[in-house]
Amino acid sequence: MTNVVVLIKQVPDTWSERKLREDDFTLDRDSADPVLDEINERAVEEALLIKEKHGGEVTVVCAGPDRATDAIRKALSMGADKAIHINDPALHGSDAVQTAYILAAALGTVEGTELVITGNEATDGRVGAVPAMISYYLGIPQLTHVRKLEIEGDKATAERETDEGVFTLEAPLPAIVSVNEKINEPRFPSFKGIMAAKKKPIETLTLADLGVEADVAGVSNAATTVTGATPKPPRTAGEKVADEGDGGNAIAKYLIAQKIV
Repeated sequence: MTNVVVLIKQVPDTWSERKLREDDFTLDRDSADPVLDEINERAVEEALLIKEKHGGEVTVVCAGPDRATDAIRKALSMGADKAIHINDPALHGSDAVQTAYILAAALGTVEGTELVITGNEATDGRVGAVPAMISYYLGIPQLTHVRKLEIEGDKATAERETDEGVFTLEAPLPAIVSVNEKINEPRFPSFKGIMAAKKKPIETLTLADLGVEADVAGVSNAATTVTGATPKPPRTAGEKVADEGDGGNAIAKYLIAQKIV
């Protein structure tokens, strides 16, 4: 039996145009369609594969506003058993350090957790440090940027690919593992899974429920602050060249003028 917790996040669709809010320069999450981060789908899939092999249950944990429930239901429809939704207005604008601290507090409420799986980085922030920070707060080993994972008994064995080669990592359980896009191909939720997800339990917790003071979180208490932002300039019309037999020369002159060649 292996009880796995998966940390998931709802993010603006990667393929949509994203922008910052004008009041506090945090990500404008209402400007694009919200989706379950793709790397989190792979993290959920890996947890489900472990459950199918070793038994146990899969719990998903998500911090976010009311609409984050959609991402949670997606994970539940894939096959996760239950969820914890950290929902508190004070979370808005929290940085990576604050987020890791709050998630660590939430993980402390899940009894019997032997393994925590996350994506290696979220597509909206791309910090990639939250799993390591959680490892520090919980005092458990970390295996990060993993492309292959095996659980045997009370030990996790993983592969990490780098520019220097492939490394084998080992850690005793409980541990936290972050996975990359090579770990697996996530399954599509079945109609049965989608219907079943509607009845699966989602426990909603505030910062107070976690024993976390409100002034620990939020943009006003973050260690880093964005003080200004300039929108990218609008695209301008390109230069047209009428090919009257010398189009190749005109293109070459343009490339030389732009110092491309």
